[in-house]
Amino acid sequence: MSNGILVFIEHRDGALNRTSLEAVAAAQSLAAQMDQPVTAVIAGADVSALAQEIAAYDLAKVIQAKNEKLAQYTPDGYTDAIESVVRQLDPQLVVFPHTYLVRDFAPKLAARFEKALISDCIRAQAAGTTLRFTRRIFLGKLDADVVSDGAAPVFATFQSGSYRPDQARKGSAPIEEMQVEVANIRMTPEAPFQEVKQAVDLSKADIIVAVGRGIKSKDNLALAEKLAEALGGDLAASRPICDAEWLPIDRQIGSSGQTVAPKLYIALGISGAIQHLVGMKNSGTIVAINKDPEAPIFDIADYGIVGDLFEAVPVLTEEIKKIKGAA
Repeated sequence: MSNGILVFIEHRDGALNRTSLEAVAAAQSLAAQMDQPVTAVIAGADVSALAQEIAAYDLAKVIQAKNEKLAQYTPDGYTDAIESVVRQLDPQLVVFPHTYLVRDFAPKLAARFEKALISDCIRAQAAGTTLRFTRRIFLGKLDADVVSDGAAPVFATFQSGSYRPDQARKGSAPIEEMQVEVANIRMTPEAPFQEVKQAVDLSKADIIVAVGRGIKSKDNLALAEKLAEALGGDLAASRPICDAEWLPIDRQIGSSGQTVAPKLYIALGISGAIQHLVGMKNSGTIVAINKDPEAPIFDIADYGIVGDLFEAVPVLTEEIKKIKGAA
């Protein structure tokens, strides 16, 4: 009988991908519903240091899938390696972060088990062996539920920001080495794909101050910049601001920009179009300032100020400076 959840841990250049911890949080959440253990797998030629890092989380064990051919990522190598682990462990569910690397090899892996890959999920629920996954469709305008047939293994990826890294429970897990078979590598690795050349990776930011149409002009961005500086955060924007070239495209949050889940997200003059909300709705605390009391952003905000941002933001900035100065 199939049992347990296997979660794939992605890494690059000796560092864990932050979304791997989000995948751990997703796996732990489902494991609590299924009353099943979670095992993490990390593939590579020498991943002992990374395995130690993951072993600090609440997992049944961490598996190092080792083979010299895994020193560099290739879809051939990773598919062979993870297939070997899945066949040995026989998990009910295999969880991945929804990244470019995973999108490259995971469909091929699922096909080897004659299964589909349920991709880009934002949440999931379990009832026995039945798993219900929710995906966004039509640029986030609708949610669609996908139900697995219950036959193991089920393969699923979770959208960045669906779970927060700090939701992954800490613990202590044993580490096991597994020598995996990897056939001939047919592909020559190239430089990893980058969606945009980013001046800042907003997905790693703990505090974000984002601006929308309500900022009115490029000259007024200084207000938001001062607030972000006072908080020690990063500046971001909704699509209209980037379309107007007031801020570079790598600062855009939303369905056509970055997906983020900071501890604090302050939305200044952002009405809350669904395309923007899908990129930031999983933030820890959301503060919205908008003069329109009917703005959709207030539906998801933890705290809201209905008022003129040009009056509220300078006061907020000064109060934060006073608090920091007194600390």
